[in-house]
Amino acid sequence: MRISRRLRPRSLRTRLVLIATVLATSAVLVCQAAGLTVMRSWLTDQIDERLTDFRPPSPVYRDVADGNGLDHRARTDDVLPSDYRVFFYGANGRLLSESLGRSDGEPRLPHTAAALKLWNGRPTTVPAETGDGSWRVVADSGSDGMRAVVALPLDTVEGATSKLLWFSLAIGTVVAAAVMVLGSVAVRLGLRPLNRVEDTARRITHGELALSVTETSPDTEVGRLGIAFNTMLDQLRAALHRKDAFERRLRRFMADAGHELRTPLTSIQGFSELLLQQPAMAPLQRNEAHELIARNADRMSRLVDDLLMLAQIGDTPAIRRELVDLLSLAADGVTATALRHPDRDIRLVPLADEDTTPGELDVVEALGDPHQLAQVIGNLLANACTHTPSDTRIEVRVGTVRTGPRAGGTDRAGRTSAAGPMTPGIPASVIEVADDGPGLAADDAHQVFERFYRACHTGAVEAQPGSGLGLAIASTIAEAHGGRLELDTGTGEGCTFRLLVPETTAPKGHTR
Repeated sequence: MRISRRLRPRSLRTRLVLIATVLATSAVLVCQAAGLTVMRSWLTDQIDERLTDFRPPSPVYRDVADGNGLDHRARTDDVLPSDYRVFFYGANGRLLSESLGRSDGEPRLPHTAAALKLWNGRPTTVPAETGDGSWRVVADSGSDGMRAVVALPLDTVEGATSKLLWFSLAIGTVVAAAVMVLGSVAVRLGLRPLNRVEDTARRITHGELALSVTETSPDTEVGRLGIAFNTMLDQLRAALHRKDAFERRLRRFMADAGHELRTPLTSIQGFSELLLQQPAMAPLQRNEAHELIARNADRMSRLVDDLLMLAQIGDTPAIRRELVDLLSLAADGVTATALRHPDRDIRLVPLADEDTTPGELDVVEALGDPHQLAQVIGNLLANACTHTPSDTRIEVRVGTVRTGPRAGGTDRAGRTSAAGPMTPGIPASVIEVADDGPGLAADDAHQVFERFYRACHTGAVEAQPGSGLGLAIASTIAEAHGGRLELDTGTGEGCTFRLLVPETTAPKGHTR
């Protein structure tokens, strides 16, 4: 078994050449064998015709019966063809010693006519008495119960067959050698595109990842292999890019999280050491230190809670699914924000267009988690209040739309989102939080949904620094509900954050 495995060719080129050689040689040998069989049959038929056309003369039977066969041999040999032999069986069924003909050798015949087993006029082949030759014989009946056996040697047939056999073997050998040489060249030329694919794959494994296979004709096997190979390379490159981007985001996220946590931890550590080192500190200063410690601990706690929420939303996209009244959630969010920012102008209005009467509010329902959707509204309102001047007007708009470039849900110039576009033309419930503040530049707008990113706003009054996770959390919640959170903005144009949730039930609001 091991020897057969070692002798088995592993190269595709070698296997193809061997297969072509075997097939070509087999075809030649089969054709030669068929020709040899046909020629031998034709020569044998010629001999059979000569045997069946010849009959010993009647006087010969009488001469042999009278015992005068030897005396008249000269006369009978003159009329008998030179390569014929004629043998006789007497009336008693015994093989007689007299025979006619001058051919060398004789066929092997039985001593009695009963053992002859020959039909008159039907030729058959018998071996020679001596040597490896053979004879073609036919039986004939004479007078007085005698029988004659006429024989012709098959030396001519066997000689021609032997020569043709050796000729066939020589032709087969020449064909095999020619096919091996020419087939090797032809296979090498035919496999040249496959060799180029192999060379490209080897170079890619050595680090040249930008290469692609040039053999991409769909009409050839190698071309289709090249197309499949390039498709696989594209998918691998895309996977590598995604992996690299994910690793970069993860490293940046860890660095940002460490930075955000380090600031409150440093403050807590510093004030704690101060309290321990100065036990006789004045009560006012001690209370101030305790307040700063509590404030930084609260900030760190909120940061950790936000991080946990992001992880939980990514692992379990929907904690609960129920029919939610978005108008009520928006009203609760506006009321809570107004209590925290009494000097702010915050309004709840319908999502208006040219077909909607201003001031008309109606119930808008969507299927989702009410607590998560309420958190999105709260984050958007807190973001607007934190990053805009105090005299900025904020509007919360509620309604339904069909997704598109104008209504929202798909991409267009001046619009950014962390999620991909939704299917155009589907109904969606919408909550917009819009302000008429300074807006965002394009660079800031493209990064506003990234974790720990905080844009600088001219004129904004930030009472307490945020974690930079509010919009990232809101965007993740929107994606978990099958929708998306997007931003329409521009420098000096204000910001409009739009939450879209696909409708699964018929809404009661209007559609624009």
